Formats: sequence, structure tokens, C-alpha cells
Amino acid sequence: MTEVLRADEAGIARAAASLRRGGLVAFGTETVYGLGADATNAAAVARIFAAKGRPRFNPLICHYPAAQAAFAHVASDHRARRLAAIWPGPLTLVLPRRADCPVALLTGAGLDTLAVRVPAQPIALALLRAVGRPIAAPSANRSGRVSPTDAAHVLAELDGRIDAVLDSGSCPVGVESTVLDLSGAQPVLLRPGGVTLEAIEALIGPVLRGVAPGAAMRSPGMLASHYAPEQSIRLNATDLRPGEALLAFGPPLPGAPVAFNLSQRADLTEAAARLFAGLRWLDAAAVRHGLNGIAAMAVPETGLGLAINDRLRRAAAPKPAPTGAEDLSAHR
Repeated sequence: MTEVLRADEAGIARAAASLRRGGLVAFGTETVYGLGADATNAAAVARIFAAKGRPRFNPLICHYPAAQAAFAHVASDHRARRLAAIWPGPLTLVLPRRADCPVALLTGAGLDTLAVRVPAQPIALALLRAVGRPIAAPSANRSGRVSPTDAAHVLAELDGRIDAVLDSGSCPVGVESTVLDLSGAQPVLLRPGGVTLEAIEALIGPVLRGVAPGAAMRSPGMLASHYAPEQSIRLNATDLRPGEALLAFGPPLPGAPVAFNLSQRADLTEAAARLFAGLRWLDAAAVRHGLNGIAAMAVPETGLGLAINDRLRRAAAPKPAPTGAEDLSAHR
């Protein structure tokens, strides 16, 4: 059973301790309830996808207690700093990750950008300060279901699948945060939400709705080919061909000159937590060893295996020429 915690000093302390241990804790913000995990802990983040039944590794929004804390992990510019006047508030900014950013790659779907915000709900801010780490938190519901705006909604969806709910009362805004992409030369509205476009444009000027002409959209996760490694990937491999590195799952195929095992014990949650870091490591290692491809062993199409295979198919797909067209629904 999922524990329900009161939003007092003791409850916040217990929720924070659970998050630091790698637990999943739902908590209210001014928008909707989020399903929180330590954003720097890939294994904990993988549990979010498992609990939600999320079919793709879409990027998750990282929540911080203050703009200064967020900007320590992403590269801010003059636009981001002006928009930080809205924080705390229901505005998410997509910005380039800093080189020393400690947030797990899985949190950002393996990209070089990160979605960050500072929530306005006082209980959420107190929790973030108590944890002392960024918290990844999509909406606390099963994937594809209606977002929850009180603790009872969370329990109806996720009771027994998460560790605790911090009962923060009803969410006053009730719709998700506005998501604004600032990773390129022109700001792009990815999702309307709790902050109006007019309020944003009053601070930074015109904002595009859609994709900047000729630019590759930074809203991740939806292209057929998306963060494809430099090496070609051969899926569902049952043998190794000359010149191939190995992405293993379970007992590895013999004879690989370079190998990375997502999970020696064939655990899907462990495999999800290691997927993006493993692809990057294996891609670089293959280059160092003069290899020309990656053989990926089969992963079951069950549970988190659906998301892992979705990501692997996208990584293996032919890389299209940039068209500037992409589904913008990745951020939740």
C-alpha cells in the first residue's frame, strides 16, 4: 500500500528521506500532482516509467527550489534570466545541459537539453529544499490518463505502485505548466499551460508556436530517429557479426570485442536506468576500437521493455534530413 503523508514538517521530512533513498513520492504543485524521484538517480527515474506504464522515454521536468539551483544545471541566457521573474510559477524552460550537470541522462531522454522549473506550491518548495536534489516529476497518473489534482486522484491511479503521497491539498491551477524551448536562437512554445503566452512575450518578445523554420526541434522523444548513435544498430541480434560491439541484455552473446550489458540479470528496470548511458558509452567505445556497428540483443516487449524497445527502434532508424517538423507533445 502507498503511504499517505501529512504535509507537515514530519511528513515532508519523511517524503524527502524516501526520495533520497530512491523512492517514488507523489506531491502536489500549483499545477497538478507530480510523481517525484531523485533526478540524479537513474534507477529511481526508471521506476517512474514503470509505475506510470509509460510507453516511451519522454523527457521529464526537473523541479528545483530556486532559479539559482536550476541554472546551476542548465545554461541560462538573458531570456531565461528574465523569465525567471515568473518563478516560482507554472513555467518550464528547456535549456542546454551544463557539462557537469548531475541529472541522470534518463531524466532528459538522453538529450543535451533539460526541462526545468521552480514550482510555486509552498509544500513542494519545502520538499525540494529538504531533498537537496532536483526532483524529476511527471504527472502522478497512469500514462495517458487524466492528470491528478488531489491526493485521492493519485491513489486511485497508483496505489501500491509508489512509496508515498504527500497530501498537499488541491492544486489551484489544475493544468500543466507552460513549456518554452529556449535551446535555440528563437524561443518556441511547446505546450500552453499555467503561464500565458502574453505574459511570456511581455518579458522576452515574440515567441514562435511550433518549430523554428529549418531548425531541428529540441522537444525530444517523438522523431522516428532520435539521438541515434554514430554507429548503426542491429536489433534483436542472436549472433555477432565482424566489427560489431554488443548491447547485451541478460547473459551476453560470446565473443564481443566491446560490450555493455543493460542488465546481467535481465531486469527491465535496471536496463531502463542504464539505457542512455550505455548507448553513449558503447558508441564512443566502438569508435575507439575501430568497430562499425552495434548488435543489440532482444528485450522483452513487456513492462518497461516497451519503452526500451521504442527507444532502441528510434536509435536504429535511418537518420532523416532535418525538416523542422516534429511532434511537440514530449514534455508532461
